[in-house]
Amino acid sequence: MNFPVKIMQDGLVTRVARVAEIAAKYADTVDAEARFPREAVDAMKAERLLGIQVPRHLGGESASITEIAELCSMLGQACAASAMVFAMHHIKLSSLVEHGVDSEWHRGFMRRIAAEQLLIASATTEGGIGGNLRNSICAVEVDGDTCRLEKDATVISYGSHADAILITSRAHAQAASSDQVLTAFLKDQYTLEKTHVWNTLGMRGTCS
Repeated sequence: MNFPVKIMQDGLVTRVARVAEIAAKYADTVDAEARFPREAVDAMKAERLLGIQVPRHLGGESASITEIAELCSMLGQACAASAMVFAMHHIKLSSLVEHGVDSEWHRGFMRRIAAEQLLIASATTEGGIGGNLRNSICAVEVDGDTCRLEKDATVISYGSHADAILITSRAHAQAASSDQVLTAFLKDQYTLEKTHVWNTLGMRGTCS
């Protein structure tokens, strides 16, 4: 398998290979028990892989989406759940990297992700909208420096294992369903309540 030269120079392949070796040891039990691949994710954090997409000047390594896709392929050959978690984390992180560099708060958040190796989850699906992710029923409420949001999220990727969740909603109570915002909530800013159980099938191990 050929990888971009930049990945080879950065040593990302070597680091991901070490994670993949650990992930492979637990892949069968992760799948059979539908449990979170904790060992692999801990290894990702130890190898400083959760912040590689963050720009260098914010403490990351400026890894490209192409490079991350190659790394996902490596992980996927060892443990599908581990690769899925890694991919979903970086999909959400890409929103910050692409749209948050002009905001001091978002720059600070990216610095924290790189420094503390925070795992980012996603809450985009919602009961009552079907599969139309470009619409929301719930709306965020902003009162001074405080915002509140209650969402019937039918699926949250590895929600109980995340350090933060990016959540879609209407921009305000009077907003149209398509007038959406994506809000970042840190783990100490939200509570989760499991409302139903489902057969995760191909999402086994992500504990979504």
